[in-house]
This record gives sequence, C-alpha cells and structure tokens, in this order.
Amino acid sequence: MRKLTYFVACSIDGFIGDPSGDAGSFFQFVKDDFLQFLSTEYPDTVSAEGRRMLGLESAENKHFDTVVQGRGSYQLGLDANMPSPYGHLRELVASRTIEKSPHPNVEIVTEGLVDRIRELKAEEGGKDIWLCGGSQIAGELVDEVDELVIKTYPQVYGSGMPMFGSGFAIADFALDSVRAFDDGIVVRWYSRKR
Repeated sequence: MRKLTYFVACSIDGFIGDPSGDAGSFFQFVKDDFLQFLSTEYPDTVSAEGRRMLGLESAENKHFDTVVQGRGSYQLGLDANMPSPYGHLRELVASRTIEKSPHPNVEIVTEGLVDRIRELKAEEGGKDIWLCGGSQIAGELVDEVDELVIKTYPQVYGSGMPMFGSGFAIADFALDSVRAFDDGIVVRWYSRKR
C-alpha cells in the first residue's frame, strides 16, 4: 500500500501561508544546507522550473511519483505560466472551478477526492503520494494522511492558513525523527498511529 505524505512548509505557529495563502516569506530560508537537503533528499518536491535552475532535471524521484494539490497551490504554477509545475510527477489538482485540465499531465479531480486518493494508495508498486497543499484539501484528506514531513520555518505568522483547514478532529502521530538546519529550519517526520 502506498502512503500519502503531507510534505509541507509552515511557520512556528502552524500556518502554511498568510491569510491570503501566500507563503513567500519562507523562501528566504531556502538556501545553503537546507537547499542542499531538498536537492539531494527530496528532489521530487522541487518544481520543474526549480529543478531546471538547480541542474536537477535528471534527478531521480526518491519518495514520490504523484503529487496532489488544491486549486490555490496549483494557481501559483498557472500564474507563473507553468500548467504542469511538477511534470516529473503524476499531477492531480482538486478543484471544483477548473473544468478542463490545461495540461495533459494534470488530472483535475472535481469530486470524490478521498476515493481517488484511496485508489492511488491501493495501486501496486511505485513510490508514495505527496500531498503538496493546501489547507482545504489537507483538511479533507486528514484521515488518509499516513505521514507528515513538516518543514518549520523560524517565523511566526499570528494568523493565516492553517496546515489542516478542517473542523476539530484529533489524529495521533508518532515522532520518527527531527533534523535542524543552520538558519533555524526544523524538519520533523511523523508517522500516523493507526
């Protein structure tokens, strides 16, 4: 069974973006040892454009072969004229407003997202599934998340877009490991307790 991993960037106080969803303030920290970590350990989570800029076009995907994101996250790629921002992965976009996919590599999921994720998890072989964001689909998929990889940046937002945009629900996870970086970024790996 393949895992659904929520690999996400957040502030110290648990927000993945400001009230409008913008997380651009985190980018200043993506350098030096942390950039090296992303490039070598998680090249699959670097956008196609980022891979080109970093010379990672031929880098093998280490963890994921599929990415799932919401309309808001996907819109960032569309706004940058990248209709397939993660072309090295199978891309799914959960959206009720996009009627037709703007790229052959992008599958639009308009309804039944949980069922579609369960189908993907049940596929034989392959790598895991990366839940890229955003908050609303993370909330919808919270019961399907098997692993959390939380990249915590040394900023406090005070308010904004929470990691999981859902009603109150308790889900237990076990801390597997922690790694700290020079600029104060901390990455934590958690596995779901079932």
